[in-house]
Amino acid sequence: MRACLLEKYREFLPLTPETPIITLGEADTPLVRSLRLEKELGIGELYFKLEGCNPTGSFKDRGMVVAVAKALEAGSRALICASTGNTSASAAAYGAHCGLKVFVIVPGGYIALGKLSQAITFGAEVLSIDGNFDKALGMVRALIQKHPITLVNSLNLHRIEGQKTAAFEIIDTLGDAPDYLFIPVGNAGNITAYWRGFVQYQKASKRPRMMGFQAEGAAPIVRGGVVAEPKTIATAIRIGNPASWQGALAARDESSGVIDCVSDEEILTAYKLLASEEGIFGEPASAASLAGVIKMIKGELKLSTARVVCVITGTGLKDPDTALKSAPTLAEFPAQLEAVEEVIVSKL
Repeated sequence: MRACLLEKYREFLPLTPETPIITLGEADTPLVRSLRLEKELGIGELYFKLEGCNPTGSFKDRGMVVAVAKALEAGSRALICASTGNTSASAAAYGAHCGLKVFVIVPGGYIALGKLSQAITFGAEVLSIDGNFDKALGMVRALIQKHPITLVNSLNLHRIEGQKTAAFEIIDTLGDAPDYLFIPVGNAGNITAYWRGFVQYQKASKRPRMMGFQAEGAAPIVRGGVVAEPKTIATAIRIGNPASWQGALAARDESSGVIDCVSDEEILTAYKLLASEEGIFGEPASAASLAGVIKMIKGELKLSTARVVCVITGTGLKDPDTALKSAPTLAEFPAQLEAVEEVIVSKL
């Protein structure tokens, strides 16, 4: 039986003898080497870190298990978060597992149904507001000042501590840090956490260049100012005022990296390539990492001898509507062997 995240990386986490050890089987996610895109794009080695293999289907579980364990240690009885989807699912699941009340504030009409269904089914109290994520986060921050509820957004530094363990796993698997880490950037907690992990883990002889990518319509860090009405098909990174903005800038600057943006068209192209070329079904925001790789190669970044890791932050099952919108209409055939066989043979 494998050790859970809290046990495996205890020495690097803010745990005490009083911290309860909880788990839903988070972390230890696959690092899959590319079989096709690596060659097509001319990259030395290309890997995908499949964070959609976490219990609720996204990287959020890494930080949530630490945040909830520390909330239990402090005697908390309720959790709250603002969410575009993945945080709500994770908070609701760990809250249910530990018998805590969970409140979620979501931007109405801007959350993928796969994620919303998780939060509802796990038993969270979901409140949809007429406003975006940044408005929801502002409400949450005000509420925790007035009521005994634990905030579990990435403003909770225990979240960042848990998320940094993904960097540890990459190093453990590869034997060292990669040359480049490409990662989607929304609220910017994840790029902050990965960089912290690469800095802290002494098993690595080097540190990667951190290559963060926002969606073009929700790119406040790239633009250098808050985006009042962020817009992108990648709902998980549709954020106009990232809570971990300064952490992302530090990760970029200290690693000699980049924070740039990719268009929705570039995201969807990468989203389809991941699925059709590698058999990896990530949610649209996840594809921002690969879209970033493709954009940088077109911009003449030489990766022919580089070891590159793309973080796939969540499973595509979080947002099936996006997949179905671009899918061809299913053809119907009579229930006759000959009719079906004819089509199959014509495509062999």
